[in-house]
Amino acid sequence: MTSRGPEKRVRKAPAERRSEMVTAAARVGLAEGLECVTLRRVADELGVRPGLVGHYFPAADRLVAEAFTSATLAELDGLLPELPAGPGPDSGPGVAVRALRRLFSLTSSADFDDVSRLWLNARHLARYRPVLREHVVEQDLLWCRRIERVVATGVAAGDFRCADPWASAVRIHVAIDGTSAYVNTGVGHRAAPIADMARTLAEAELGLASGALGPH
Repeated sequence: MTSRGPEKRVRKAPAERRSEMVTAAARVGLAEGLECVTLRRVADELGVRPGLVGHYFPAADRLVAEAFTSATLAELDGLLPELPAGPGPDSGPGVAVRALRRLFSLTSSADFDDVSRLWLNARHLARYRPVLREHVVEQDLLWCRRIERVVATGVAAGDFRCADPWASAVRIHVAIDGTSAYVNTGVGHRAAPIADMARTLAEAELGLASGALGPH
């Protein structure tokens, strides 16, 4: 009978290890708040030493910022997948309407609460964490550009009437963000008119009838 020695630890590639740390930090941020994202907390999540996390992230603020970006990028891709550029089967009439209808349905549900709380949390912390502030601004712009693409697609298809897709996209994004701030202060705010604010603003911005972007 042969004895087996201790198993050799598998060394992960630096990019894989770093990504693993950011993902763990995003998980902590969503569940407990970005204030709880520390080198030690992430190390505990992964079962490694804090020094290893510190090797990849000497400054905890960088880890916090990247955790926020990781979580919000996943949120954006889930809520509003990017529409393809140029003409095609996914850019014709009705495509932009369906994209926004789906967006408002998802953002008005309780499933959106964790990530909307993360946005509120990040905006507060960004006041005195410059690295995080840069990431928040970058994600704001990414959200607005994604909405602008949908609006422009709808205008080109004849679904929307809008003179300035960028301005409308900014106002829609701010309305979604503002609505989430109220909803997170109490479940009573999930009812109309607060819960419908972003959707009704979008309908007015895009020349649509009331309820056009509601559930169908």
